[in-house]
Amino acid sequence: MLDINKIRADFPILSQKVNGKPLVYFDNGATSQKPQVVIDAISKYYQEINANIHRGVHTLSQLATDAYEISRGKIQNHINAKFSHEVLFTSGTTHGINLVTNGFASILKEGDEVLVSALEHHSNIVPWQMLCEKTGAVLRVIPMNHEGELIMEEFDKLLSSKTKIVTVNHISNALGTVNPIKYMIDKAHEVGAAILIDGAQAVPHLKPDVQELDCDFYVFSGHKICGPTGTGILYGKEAWLNKLPPYQGGGEMIKEVSFEKTTYAELPHKFEAGTPNVAGGIVLGTAIDYMNEVGFDNIQQQEKELLEYGTKRLLEIEGLKIFGTAKEKTSVISFNIEGIHPYDIGTIVDKLGIAVRTGHHCAQPIMTFFDIPGTIRASFAFYNTKEEIDIMVAAIKRAQMMLS
Repeated sequence: MLDINKIRADFPILSQKVNGKPLVYFDNGATSQKPQVVIDAISKYYQEINANIHRGVHTLSQLATDAYEISRGKIQNHINAKFSHEVLFTSGTTHGINLVTNGFASILKEGDEVLVSALEHHSNIVPWQMLCEKTGAVLRVIPMNHEGELIMEEFDKLLSSKTKIVTVNHISNALGTVNPIKYMIDKAHEVGAAILIDGAQAVPHLKPDVQELDCDFYVFSGHKICGPTGTGILYGKEAWLNKLPPYQGGGEMIKEVSFEKTTYAELPHKFEAGTPNVAGGIVLGTAIDYMNEVGFDNIQQQEKELLEYGTKRLLEIEGLKIFGTAKEKTSVISFNIEGIHPYDIGTIVDKLGIAVRTGHHCAQPIMTFFDIPGTIRASFAFYNTKEEIDIMVAAIKRAQMMLS
């Protein structure tokens, strides 16, 4: 079991006040808070080894390069990639998805099909729409039910020899649904399709084993797992990364350049053009270390208890409806209160120091499905407490009374 007071002491922002009230931070689905060890690691990099990497023979460059590649190795071990060069540093999940869609522009042809799910974040919809417009491929959508679960029977029907890639999130950011991705990966491979998993909402809660899953691509962002903003990872199987063309041209990603012809560097540098976010890449490794020290079994147990308690307490509020009641779900509760716009609730509880997310959560098709403008989303992390949930429930009841 976690020593929750000790854990919370690791996060300096949690001790501050917002609008004169102790901060209750329930917007972890958007970004997580950062422990002191991560904050210190950023400062340490700039104070001690700030330099460009891979190109310099001087000491600082070598120290920075070593730290960057050690971090890549940490992430390789964390997700159980077969090779370190299958781990690409990106600026986040969106960057990773766009890198893959750019590569598939050279593979898809008119009439090919791309499968996305009805549960996707906009960043896993729009790039595929753009790809289909460019190539003449057809975008197909795996439907969902009213519990917020994908309908696997319909997924099975959509798969065919025309399917070239399936793209689905591991966990829904808007509803918290945990998708049956192992089943979907295996079924996609049966028809010869590749599959990309958007793990942005999954990696804060669990350790993905990309070899066991057998996915072709897995993407996530560092800022949701206690790491810096502007960091992320694209895992890709070696064979796929060798097949795809570079996403960007520039320094670092080349082997030889002449005005007649350029040859590209080997993996992973082929996809890492320009000066990267060196500090962010190094400190992402620090954040991964911290999460593993806390322990993902501990994280899952704490968040399971918060989800169950939060669901129970919120359902005590008259007129409150939860959207997303999947059997397999993580610590996200999306809800509305009858007759009140979610934005109004969010604004009032903010005045009481409570940070929740309101709106469509970059998942407008989900809101259209439920015929609602958006929801109030409380997303819990392992450093949250049941006492904070009680504070939120009291604040929502107060807001409801004010707005009724």
